[in-house]
Amino acid sequence: MPLSQSPVFIRVHSRSLTARCFFCGVPLQAVIALLLLFAPMLNAETLRMEASVEAMGSAYSIVAYDEDRYTLQAAVDAAFDEVRRLDGLLSNYKPASELSKINQLAADHPVVVSQEVFDLLSACLEYSRLSDGAFDITVGDLMKVWGFYKGSGHLPKPGEVQDALRTVGWRKVLLDREHRTVFFTQKGVELDPGGIGKGYAVDRMVKILKQKGLRSALVTAGGSSIYGLGTPPGEAGWAIDIRNPFDESKPEAEIVLKDQSMSTSGSYEKFFTADGRVYSHIMDPRTGFPATGMISVSVIASRTLDSEAWTKPFFINGRDWASKHQPPGVRVFLCEDKKDHTCAWLQ
Repeated sequence: MPLSQSPVFIRVHSRSLTARCFFCGVPLQAVIALLLLFAPMLNAETLRMEASVEAMGSAYSIVAYDEDRYTLQAAVDAAFDEVRRLDGLLSNYKPASELSKINQLAADHPVVVSQEVFDLLSACLEYSRLSDGAFDITVGDLMKVWGFYKGSGHLPKPGEVQDALRTVGWRKVLLDREHRTVFFTQKGVELDPGGIGKGYAVDRMVKILKQKGLRSALVTAGGSSIYGLGTPPGEAGWAIDIRNPFDESKPEAEIVLKDQSMSTSGSYEKFFTADGRVYSHIMDPRTGFPATGMISVSVIASRTLDSEAWTKPFFINGRDWASKHQPPGVRVFLCEDKKDHTCAWLQ
């Protein structure tokens, strides 16, 4: 097992039964049978396991609790197997992935895809529609000209942004539900899963953990997409700090996740500086330039797919738009790029 996957088990606490006269008057054979039945519970210990792997260009980590070491190990291993499977399915860095094959072929003819990929692309186009185009999975070429594809960013050459914009636009992706195909209406369109892949992977990992019997776990992807499954022992939920983008020494806010997700997009995550100006990787697909006006956005939702996807429109479109388009059941924490360092929950 690679070092990054090596599990760390920590004993958390033990339980014991309070001594009372439960068995007074009960036949001895019945008492023995009951003791044998409940014997495993008498010294049950809650174990804590921590492990992580690298996949889909990010570090995926799990902190999980259970009383059975083998249940913990099997569940965590299965969750990591799932994120590796998704890496082979959705990575735009791997030429053999299903997403890469779509990018290679969909402008020539409709490409039949798996139901899983079709459903994910359908969700992406719906986010684009609801966000007035601020969320757009077709930004692949745009990310390349800005140097954020496998890089830390650089200024585009003259004319590169306008050239890239010709291939950007969610309406250039046509889905045929009956035949389960994807077709690009223009050559050069390139899907980039960077705005949603981590959230989808976290949700899938959580589903696997549940299927394997775990009820208490924290799953994180790159530190920016998080899901809190159940609660840690003795706690009301998973306490998570929202980073203060202006002062890393103290958190800006603290939340408690219980069967909820939180995703954060910040201009401090990936950026470069040129001519005294900061350019972040959070791109407005309608202008072809990095979005301005925000420092960070955190979204809390029941699914990580939703929390990650919505951080981009709220970041790009700003507070006023967000206040009018905040989906039901979604909480939003905004830090605006202002001199007074304004951070607040969206009401």
